[in-house]
Amino acid sequence: MENSNQTLPSQFFLLGLSTVPHLQVLGFLVFMLMYIMTLSGNGLLLITVRISPKLHTPMYFFLSNLSFIDVCFSSTIVPVILINTLSTEKSISVGGCVFQMFFSLILGVGECILLAIMAYDRFVAICRPLHYSSIMNMRCCVMLSIVPWTVGFFNSCIQVPLTWRLPFCRTHHINHFFCEIPPILRLSCKDPLLNVVAMYVAAGTIVLCSFLLTLISYVYIISTILKIRSSQGRHAVFSTCASHITVVTLYYGTLLFNYLQPPSSHSVETDNTVSVLYTVVTPMLNPIIYSIRNKDVKSCLINNLKNKKNCLKTC
Repeated sequence: MENSNQTLPSQFFLLGLSTVPHLQVLGFLVFMLMYIMTLSGNGLLLITVRISPKLHTPMYFFLSNLSFIDVCFSSTIVPVILINTLSTEKSISVGGCVFQMFFSLILGVGECILLAIMAYDRFVAICRPLHYSSIMNMRCCVMLSIVPWTVGFFNSCIQVPLTWRLPFCRTHHINHFFCEIPPILRLSCKDPLLNVVAMYVAAGTIVLCSFLLTLISYVYIISTILKIRSSQGRHAVFSTCASHITVVTLYYGTLLFNYLQPPSSHSVETDNTVSVLYTVVTPMLNPIIYSIRNKDVKSCLINNLKNKKNCLKTC
């Protein structure tokens, strides 16, 4: 039986960031800027959707859910990065590592499934416009919004205990910037075959099913768009989907690359870069992409800012 000191260390050390002093400062400033942009961008989008009656539709209901997940996802990871960037120890407790892994899995899976649900919403709006209000009613929207959290929770309840059953007797230094399953598995002195199989089955089932649902939705959407005779009409319909397509491509692309490539082809530097993209960069870009590409959001933002200025002048 493995020694308990070997199987469960008191802490881990995150080595995914540079140890060069001037690069540490630069890294801290970059991550801090991205985190501020993530919080402010998604927070502003949440407030705008909440206070603008024009945006009280299923599309913006799901967009609000996406912004909330992005804020939580980024907040689970970035604060630890900021602390460890300037810290000499770069350590994280076992409890902190378990917490980070558990909730980052829930939120990562949740965002993946939510993007597929948003694609389905666009499919119903464009391909079944006469039945849209009856299909995407509030009860249906609430039930669909619960699905990502439920699947993410059950996935974490399987993956995290499996990971922490492994003995970690090689080293306690994680060559990554947060506690994610693939780099943790490399630390085990026991063959993590069961964990690798569980990870691939979960990633294959969740990510690929979400991707296929999104792909099928857009095949029908594009087919419907091509049937529109007016080029102006085609452009107007396609513009409502362009933001979502951009986000889906960025998120699914990086997630599939990191979790479904063969273990032998994994490069630590590449994995770290790709992880930064879907855990830090994508949550920052989502509100920017949706705000820039969406006329309704832009007009509501401008109106709300004008109203706020008028209110301040009156006061």
